[in-house]
Amino acid sequence: MKNGTAFGALAHFLQERFPVDKMNFHSMVEKKEVPVHSMSWGYYTGGLTLFFFIIQVVTGLLLLFYYQPTVSDAYASVEYITKYVTGGALIRNIHSWSSSCMILFAMIHMITAFAMKAFEKPREITWIAGVLLLFITFTFGFTGYLLPWNQIAVNASKVGLQSVEAAGQYLPGQLSQLPRMAIETFQGEASVGQSTLGRFYAMHVVLLPMAIAALLGLHLLSVQLHGMSQGVDEPPRKVEKFFPVFFFKDVSLWSAVFLILFVIASTVPFDSFLPFPLLEPYNAMGSTPPGIKPEWYFYFVYYPLEMLPFWVILLASNIAVVVLLLTPWIFRGTSRRTLRYISLAASAYLVVITLFGQDILHMVKPGF
Repeated sequence: MKNGTAFGALAHFLQERFPVDKMNFHSMVEKKEVPVHSMSWGYYTGGLTLFFFIIQVVTGLLLLFYYQPTVSDAYASVEYITKYVTGGALIRNIHSWSSSCMILFAMIHMITAFAMKAFEKPREITWIAGVLLLFITFTFGFTGYLLPWNQIAVNASKVGLQSVEAAGQYLPGQLSQLPRMAIETFQGEASVGQSTLGRFYAMHVVLLPMAIAALLGLHLLSVQLHGMSQGVDEPPRKVEKFFPVFFFKDVSLWSAVFLILFVIASTVPFDSFLPFPLLEPYNAMGSTPPGIKPEWYFYFVYYPLEMLPFWVILLASNIAVVVLLLTPWIFRGTSRRTLRYISLAASAYLVVITLFGQDILHMVKPGF
């Protein structure tokens, strides 16, 4: 332990993770190399996640010109954007499609980084920042879902908030009040209403972007300082320069993906894949739509919640969060081969529960 103190150990830890001598253009760009091997495709998943986030920012700013964050005008403003603003339907469609793509590639990036052991020393902070970015990305999806203020969005948000509050009964002592306090903070009133919409809007367009910008800066700085992880057990036999070779490959991939996204957004409305499209504006006296479900990227939690006791999912979720945050230390001595098996198992679970969760639920609970 440096200097025999905790402060010295922390300073030494940070010095290794953020070496000042490497904070220059030559070390971070000109000298940087990218390994070439069978898992090299995984290096592009982070860039694609960043690309979709950039699209979210640009299209989100355009939507802000017309969106009104009030319970009386939110639905009408979304309808106006979709039907009457020139290019409005296209921009909203790109925003919706890129939102799902961003979450999808954030998950793929996390899994591939785990399989390639990209959390090895000195990349622990890179990994932790990435995990926090994934959590924020899911929060973006949750807060944005309420903004159209239609019947399905409001009711789905109510269910999500109630699930958080239900966790209080499983916590000891004063900790049991934390979920209730969190709900009061986010909801702002006795039930989902104007305060809730205003706070979700503020989180979606101000707080979360600020948080993601800070963490993304930390994540990218760490990646540039330490370079791409080796990715495979044996040292790669071939490498390529980050700039200009890998950089222009990345940009070329972005261009191709944007063309695909533009064509899909121009021809296939995102709402056409939902069981409930824009629907009617929220009516507090109306009934909850039957078969209400969250967005697809929450299915990995939603379907298990319908099949198992709440406390089991709560416990499993908390364990998963802790394991993700402590991955650099828990899996320090694990081989990449073992990590790939774990990654394949996690991927299989996510794919199966997302695509066939409803069928599995019907088998476990007939008539559900």
